[in-house]
Amino acid sequence: MTDAATLDAAPTRPNDPVIRLDPADNVVVAREEIPAGTLIGSEGVTTLADIPFGHKIATRPIKKGEAVLKYATIIGFAGDDIAPGTYMHTHNVLMDGFEKDYRHGLDYKPTEKLPEAERATFMGYKRPDGRVGTRNYIGLFITVNCSATVARKIGAYFDADRLEDFPNVDGVIPFIHEQGCGMELTGEPMDLLRRTLAGYIRHPNMAGAVVLSLGCERNNLPKFFEEQSLAAGKMLHTVTMQEVGGTAAAIEAGKKAVRDMLPEANKATREPCSAEHISIGLQCGGSDGFSGLSANPALGKAVDILVRHGGTAMLSETPELYGVEHTLTARARTAEVGKKFIERIDWWLDHTRGRDTQINGVVSPGNQAGGIANIIEKALGGSKKGGSTGIEAVYKYAEPVETHGLVIMDTPGFDPVSATGQIAGGANLVCFTTGRGSCFGSYPSPTIKLATNTPMYNRMTGDMDINCGPVIDGTRTLDEMGEEIFTKILAVASGEKSKSEAMGVGEEEFAPWPIGVTG
Repeated sequence: MTDAATLDAAPTRPNDPVIRLDPADNVVVAREEIPAGTLIGSEGVTTLADIPFGHKIATRPIKKGEAVLKYATIIGFAGDDIAPGTYMHTHNVLMDGFEKDYRHGLDYKPTEKLPEAERATFMGYKRPDGRVGTRNYIGLFITVNCSATVARKIGAYFDADRLEDFPNVDGVIPFIHEQGCGMELTGEPMDLLRRTLAGYIRHPNMAGAVVLSLGCERNNLPKFFEEQSLAAGKMLHTVTMQEVGGTAAAIEAGKKAVRDMLPEANKATREPCSAEHISIGLQCGGSDGFSGLSANPALGKAVDILVRHGGTAMLSETPELYGVEHTLTARARTAEVGKKFIERIDWWLDHTRGRDTQINGVVSPGNQAGGIANIIEKALGGSKKGGSTGIEAVYKYAEPVETHGLVIMDTPGFDPVSATGQIAGGANLVCFTTGRGSCFGSYPSPTIKLATNTPMYNRMTGDMDINCGPVIDGTRTLDEMGEEIFTKILAVASGEKSKSEAMGVGEEEFAPWPIGVTG
């Protein structure tokens, strides 16, 4: 079955304790905690157990082995004979294989983009290469963890007082990782690290950069620059600790390099730019049973709007798309694009075979507590961040994204690693949905956090930018929420600080994918 249903007009009955997503479904979702013995009039069933907020209830008899349907899509199979009113979760919604029709490209519909004169605008930083930034940072990068302390101390030196004379510079940020040595000299792990670092160094939100190395590491600085076509210059400096005289000397050299770049970086000013220059990394973390009902599809509505305005969005977290990948391949621009995505799914299945990972069925304790039974149900909700538009291309981790529209970037499901790849690929904003309350931020591209439900939003207003809970509460539609999200995207792209950005959250979340690290 296909993921055809949406929550565009639902829920229409705010007083109904459950939400029905599709007439074909044999489960509904509890809008609130429902005690055992409660008659649900809209479904004609009485609950046989206490049903937690965001969890599922059977509405029809389901035979053992029969498909459990949510959004008219298979999310698992009944582990027992199920009576109406039964609590449906990990104990009786079981994973199993089923045949999928990939329909590569058969449902693709090109997006009708607005004429350029009618596209939304934001206040951005135009860069010499034609790209547009939403922020204006100087970055401190390390080739190896051995130079991390140098980068941190340089970054700490350039505090608000020392940057007071440079109001157009958003900050001097160290980007620290734990790789660069004790790993293969060549091959995919090194290629991936270098691609990630280069993507940040070239990022449109970066006015300038200092690259700090120890000197003897396997991620050799000259080789790194050669492979990534980087060259030191006015706004890209290098410091090698073993050449300049050690830690203290490298810190002073790094400070001087930043001082030399600050006047030039400060010349950048915001000016009106088309929304076609906005590129968003789509993330979800701490998901719950409402993620696929409110925040994710609302973000999908905003993505559809952005794509019509010529912009770009990256759908990622590949292991968290497993189970509904056939609904995405059908939307691919060509059969080749769809097959490239399946190649990445197959890589993950092989990479994780025999391991206790969520692609093999079991989601995190937080996901389970929030009402998600397995990876298929999680993927069903997570995929909705991509809206309804066609999928134009598939990229590997941290590859430069040059295609406009909705694309897929292969990343792990772990949010900091995933977002790091998206930003390296050019995302100048991140939109992050959460049901449990993930406290995430990112540099140099700010994160906008979207709460799936009102109780969590009210508990964590200091971290959440938008409450998508009114969709669950029955007071807003997904279209209305999508418009609100798109408006916030334009505002943050223009310089309004997101909640995480205002708190300074994001330095520690720089996390290149440590695939294949070895001794």
